[in-house]
Amino acid sequence: MEKTDNSTRCPWCGTDPLYVAYHDLEWGRPERDGQKLFELLILEAFQAGLSWITILRKRDSFRAAFQGFDPKIIATWAEPEVARLVQDPGIIRHRGKIEAAIRGAQAWLRIEAEQGFSPFLWSFTGGQPILNHPIRLSDVPGQTAQSQAMSKALKAKGFNFVGPTITYAFMQAAGMVNDHLASCAFRDAPLAFAPQTAI
Repeated sequence: MEKTDNSTRCPWCGTDPLYVAYHDLEWGRPERDGQKLFELLILEAFQAGLSWITILRKRDSFRAAFQGFDPKIIATWAEPEVARLVQDPGIIRHRGKIEAAIRGAQAWLRIEAEQGFSPFLWSFTGGQPILNHPIRLSDVPGQTAQSQAMSKALKAKGFNFVGPTITYAFMQAAGMVNDHLASCAFRDAPLAFAPQTAI
């Protein structure tokens, strides 16, 4: 779907080509791949206190620095890798968040072995996207009961920097929640990616 009239998009993406492409092609489209969900969750954690466009501009550098966000690799890292990443100008050089990514990878391995990371996360929406009907940006919540439950469960599993606001932004980005405005031309696009059977 190609739209050039920005009035038909959610206004939060503005006119930055990178942000517009992210809105049109990624945001709100249901993601079921466990490793891609891990990447998105870790990037949302790095975004805390910053703007998402900052993360998008650094995403390729993040992917290179974090070995494609392969949890099996990251889970083995220790202080030498942390020290390397703290010196990497291509990413957000926040030691606490870097260390949290390593703990998150270790938690990912445990969850993946127990029940699968993707089914675990999607269980908070019953396995299907939640279709909201916001008219204005002010209608979109900062967190919900589902994001609060996900936050609590992720923390219990060993994740950090996953408060309920971060997990709600993650749920929106991963298509677990469809918060495209009712006027957005891309609102129905994610529906084509949503399977009809619950996990």
